[in-house]
Amino acid sequence: MNHDTSILQLKGIGEKTQKLFQKLDIFTVGDLLSHYPRDYETFKEPVLIQNAVPGEICTIRACVVGIPNLKKIRSLSILNVNVRDASGTVQLTFFNMPFMKNLLKSGGFYIFRGLIQTRGIKIMEQPRLYSQEEYSRLMQFIQPRYALTKGLSNQTIQKAVKQALTFYSFEDEYYPDEILKSCKLVSRREALCSIHFPTDYDSLVVARRRMVFDEFFLFLLMLQKNKDMSCGIPNPFPMKDSPSVASFIKSMPFSLTNAQKNVWGEIREDLSGPYSMNRLVQGDVGSGKTIVAVLALLQCVSNGYQGAMMAPTEVLATQHYETIKDYTLKYELPFRPVLLVGSQTAREKKAIYEKIASGEANLIIGTHALIQEKVYYQSLALVVTDEQHRFGVRQREMLSEKGNTPHVLVMSATPIPRTLAIILYGDLHISIIDELPADRLPIKNCVVNTSYRVKAYEFILKQITAGRQAYVICPMVEEGELEDVENVMEYSQKLKAFFPSDVTIETLHGKMKPSEKNRIMEDFSSGQIQVLVSTTVVEVGINVPNATVMMVENAERFGLAQLHQLRGRVGRGKWQSYCIFISSNEKRDTMNRLEILNKSNDGFYIASEDLKLRGPGDLFGIRQSGDLAFRIGDIYTDADILKQALDAVNWLLKTDPDLSDKTHQPLKEYLELKCKVDFYGISL
Repeated sequence: MNHDTSILQLKGIGEKTQKLFQKLDIFTVGDLLSHYPRDYETFKEPVLIQNAVPGEICTIRACVVGIPNLKKIRSLSILNVNVRDASGTVQLTFFNMPFMKNLLKSGGFYIFRGLIQTRGIKIMEQPRLYSQEEYSRLMQFIQPRYALTKGLSNQTIQKAVKQALTFYSFEDEYYPDEILKSCKLVSRREALCSIHFPTDYDSLVVARRRMVFDEFFLFLLMLQKNKDMSCGIPNPFPMKDSPSVASFIKSMPFSLTNAQKNVWGEIREDLSGPYSMNRLVQGDVGSGKTIVAVLALLQCVSNGYQGAMMAPTEVLATQHYETIKDYTLKYELPFRPVLLVGSQTAREKKAIYEKIASGEANLIIGTHALIQEKVYYQSLALVVTDEQHRFGVRQREMLSEKGNTPHVLVMSATPIPRTLAIILYGDLHISIIDELPADRLPIKNCVVNTSYRVKAYEFILKQITAGRQAYVICPMVEEGELEDVENVMEYSQKLKAFFPSDVTIETLHGKMKPSEKNRIMEDFSSGQIQVLVSTTVVEVGINVPNATVMMVENAERFGLAQLHQLRGRVGRGKWQSYCIFISSNEKRDTMNRLEILNKSNDGFYIASEDLKLRGPGDLFGIRQSGDLAFRIGDIYTDADILKQALDAVNWLLKTDPDLSDKTHQPLKEYLELKCKVDFYGISL
């Protein structure tokens, strides 16, 4: 059994179960073994109710008091029941589980496990129910908990992984001894076994370290190869300063900040300099990166070339297109823009392709459709791209095949401390816009526990009544993905039960079809949806100035930098905006960490604080996302491993840049297998 073996070869997985695994992008045994646990659980002795700490997952053994109370609000059923032991009482709440009324007998003793919360009394929502025998068995091991999908249990994945590890043909070690010893890495075999089924906490830490190192090493090695191939390319499109740019800057209804002026100066030098530009512009949410990109594109078309602007979603691409079209008409700019996105008909695309090929269109705005095979440019000289569409070697080759290598400008709102940015964006020159426009209203923040949830709902309703809109963010898509955290599907039902029926509430998540996601985002953007319950897919790719409230559930499950990114979805209009971070964990350290968001709206300060605060206790449970969301590694928690991996990469490339030495052949073969392409054609 090897990396490419179908999971159908595993006992107990038939076609029906295979389809469920495929929803998690698990098709092969290799995919399965790379589906690392999302969390781990240790089952300790049940505690007395009086000792159950709010904000922690606890197990209690308690007696059902009285008859469970079942009520229904629209499509939501809510079952409440009190349980007690010798020390106190807890109220259990079950959502959409009416069958529990018959299961829980008054006077019966049961084992319940869940998150303890306080709202005047102690509450446990959606607790899990165990028999004494089942719970005693679970106490013996550290239990891996996987990201799931509806219909696929944690136990099913555990069984499949155990079977795969038993029959998997582990490849030989691919790191040379020098790297294994200097970086203190365990073997990949040991790491894979222990990451899924650790015998203790220490074995989990060393296994995770190896897997994180692998991710960072591969990324940084490819980054270095990309840097070697992209640095020092002669400038095929030298650009002179244009009167149109100077005129536009003077005519704009706002003045550029000093930071914007400095960055624009660096871009101008690149465009007119001896080498092709390869620059990253980092700027906090709302710092005005887009207008700097527009100036670069204006310089480009004023010199007789074509420019392209790539966005991560069709909605944002359309918004960019409309904005630049308005600028063109209002300020008589020389742009001849077209919009190119995947949802357009073949006939529409054909007409646009002809305009691009002939040069009639000198600015092409769109999604990844911009680099598809059928698109031919007459003189593409500049590509502005969001970090989600970073250009690697392969993408540059694709554009080179359509003409000369263009200048590349990468825009990023991810607030990464400069020390890490230099490592992670080593192939790019870095510019930072560290100043917000003077007219930007600071967002008002609050960090609260779950007892404030109803007050938050009431506040959102007031904003909606005033004509505004709101986001609500949940960590998960659907029930069963990960227990003890909120999920989009169930949460939207709770909100519909609370809000009046004339408030339109919709859901958005990454498992939707692209066309459905676009429809939802367009409807929210146009104001047809008042409350959007979403996963973190909204952190990029949508701009709704009318949205004034961002509420994040289970805020403790996210990194501070990501929470700041989410907060950036509001505060884009003329109205005061608010961000409500709800934490289900009331521990002092957790609340103090979130308080950093309460005190500051500066993304780079927040990111640096996040870097300081992460530690071994945060190995799991804190999520990050965006372009640099590794499968298991985290650039904040694992900053030391990132630096160690960079040292190893630099040593290797200095020692044997072509990996031609016999001792490095296993590594070269692994890289080719991992990336499915030739070692020198890898794109990031």
